[in-house]
Amino acid sequence: MSLKRKTLVTGAAGFIGYHLCRRLLEEGEAVVGIDNLNSYYDVGLKKARVAQLEPIRDFRFIKLSLEDQGGIIKLFEEERFDYVVHLAAQAGVRYSLEKPSAYIDSNIYGFLNILEGCRRAIPKHLVFASSSSVYGLNTKMPFSVHQNVDHPVSLYAATKKAGELMAHTYSYLFGIPVTGLRFFTVYGPWGRPDMALFLFTEAILNNRPINIYNFGKMKRDFTYIDDIIEGVFRLIPHVPEPNREWSGDQPDPATSCAAYRLYNIGNNNPVELMRLIEVLESCLGKTAGKTLLPIQPGDVPATYADVDDLVKDVDFKPDTPIEKGVALFVEWYKGYYARQA
Repeated sequence: MSLKRKTLVTGAAGFIGYHLCRRLLEEGEAVVGIDNLNSYYDVGLKKARVAQLEPIRDFRFIKLSLEDQGGIIKLFEEERFDYVVHLAAQAGVRYSLEKPSAYIDSNIYGFLNILEGCRRAIPKHLVFASSSSVYGLNTKMPFSVHQNVDHPVSLYAATKKAGELMAHTYSYLFGIPVTGLRFFTVYGPWGRPDMALFLFTEAILNNRPINIYNFGKMKRDFTYIDDIIEGVFRLIPHVPEPNREWSGDQPDPATSCAAYRLYNIGNNNPVELMRLIEVLESCLGKTAGKTLLPIQPGDVPATYADVDDLVKDVDFKPDTPIEKGVALFVEWYKGYYARQA
């Protein structure tokens, strides 16, 4: 019988899921990855990520949708995971204006099925992906997990906030140790084609102008994928304890009398979008044609992560500069699409 720690990673064919599976496997752990390989973006890219993982010992991939309640419950009862990292979701702020039902199906009902699986076969720790989008109309910078976040501006953000509430409920009722992670604008090799850096790179290389929203006045806490993975990896064994000082008179949103915790994982250094484009142009050796447009519904003008709790609890602070991260993304992008040609 294997004594290796067994971890379930949902969304294993996704950007962050792929990188986390690889890191866990490199550390000698056993990983079961699930994904439904939906067509929200290029299925070929998702399959290519899985193809990178499948030859690695102790990795097993299962095509499975979060919405398949019976399949999810069976998986939990048969596998008895030590840890669960729930990264699968319907992503994308703007797409949530076009197809809201997809977000309810995946991010609400799908997450409920994961929580029910954990209820039946309680793991040592459930870690799940939330999002910086939950900060919504908050303007006090940097964004802190100890702030109230009750004013989302997209359905995507609302479903992520709902996920945090659902996770707390299951932690409180059923004793499941739970940690939620608010990711800030993740980028890097094997990234998502619907994200700005990917879209800009594709357009510039194909001599098309890029759309720049809010007339270029956006700021984002761009966080390189390796920093995200390092944060997640350190937090998986960092099982939360109930906060004995927590009080319902002055409730702290980031902790609880239950074994529940929230963290930001961001670069703690907001960058103007125009600066990101300058760095990208330098890496590509080409100047972009630019179309300046108003801010889109659901977008927020700036994000900025307070990561003090992450530093205090697991001694890690993301710090990859965009000059390095963008160069590594461009190197991967050119290599990957050269191989696809």
